[in-house]
Parts: sequence; structure tokens; C-alpha cells
Amino acid sequence: MGTIKQGILGGFSGKVGTVIGGSWKGISYMRSQAQNIKNPRTEAQMEQRSKFALTLAFLKPITSYVRTGFKTYANKQTAFNAAMSYTVKNAITGEYPDYALDFSLALVSRGSLMSAENAAAAASSGKITFSWNDNSGVGDALATDLAMPLVFNKDKGEAVFNTAAATRADGTAEVNTPADWVGDKVELYLGFISADGKTVANSVSLGEETAA
Repeated sequence: MGTIKQGILGGFSGKVGTVIGGSWKGISYMRSQAQNIKNPRTEAQMEQRSKFALTLAFLKPITSYVRTGFKTYANKQTAFNAAMSYTVKNAITGEYPDYALDFSLALVSRGSLMSAENAAAAASSGKITFSWNDNSGVGDALATDLAMPLVFNKDKGEAVFNTAAATRADGTAEVNTPADWVGDKVELYLGFISADGKTVANSVSLGEETAA
């Protein structure tokens, strides 16, 4: 039973019918009572959970990266949730229960800044070397834009990255990989962010390599 604290026009605390009242930091609120879910494991729910599990396994190790990479989409949601939403909608392939994450369709950064041009990457001696053309002056690309290389280890579910590895004008950057990654399959991505951090580029997928 609900209790009215400030007269008939005041807020109330407790349950009245299907409405629950309370207060948070001095602000009165009302919310509807949660509906009982008779079948919490419907096929549609299981499909969504499967997609979320694949997406989370990919994004969780790169949480701090996507906070920068999807920062321009963190308006009515967090940058991480924006990345989750994009990946679920655009990078999950197959039919339930055989869903798979298509790494070539995933973005680890997203925005309107000019992306990398003719980017490539190669593994050797405990590092991944990224390279690209300096396309400064094309669109909004500037020589001072910062390169954001990322290496995702599919075998271990781990990642190494740098959100300020070099400038666009440098044309190259290196990311060191752990010694126990040798022989593992890794997915490679390259994004850019403006020097003032206000604009971000769509990342470019550079495919799979074997860590050396």
C-alpha cells in the first residue's frame, strides 16, 4: 500500500495498483510495475542474446578504445552502447544459432573525419606495422590527425591499441604485441581522430594477420 507524505498533491511512496512511487535525491517519481515475463527464453530473445554475446566478446577488450572511437555518437547513449548497437546491426552474420561476427564489417571508430587511404599492416618480430598514404588536405583530413591502430586477438579475446600512435603525415605507426601472441590470428583496424579530439574517422579493416 502506498503512503502519501505531503497531502493529496504530494508524491507518494510504495505501490498503488500497478504504479510504484518513490523519491530519488529529493525528486518524486512514479513508475509502472514490471510485467511478469512468462517465457523469458523466446526464440527472438535467444537470438538477440546470442548477437549480444558475440558483440560483447569483441568490444569488451577494447572498451577504452571505443569510448574514443564512438565518442561523437555518445549523445543519448554511451559510446560503448553506440558501438554495441552498430555491431549488432551491421557485423553479425548467419542464422541463429549459428551467428558469427564478420570482423570486416565491424567499426571500432565511427565519424565524419576522412578515413585512412591505402592502409596496410604487416606482422613481424613482436609488432604490427601499420602504413597509409598521407591524404592531408583531402576533405577535412589534416596532417595533425592522430592515427588509432588496433590489433584484436581472435584466439585469446585480447587487444592492444593506441589512440595517438602517430600523425596522419607520418604515414606509419607500430603496435607491439605480447610474446604469447605468436602464432595467434589477429584482426587489424586503423582509425583517425583530429588533434583536438572533436572529430573521428570510420575505422578501416585491414584484415587478418598471424602474430609473429
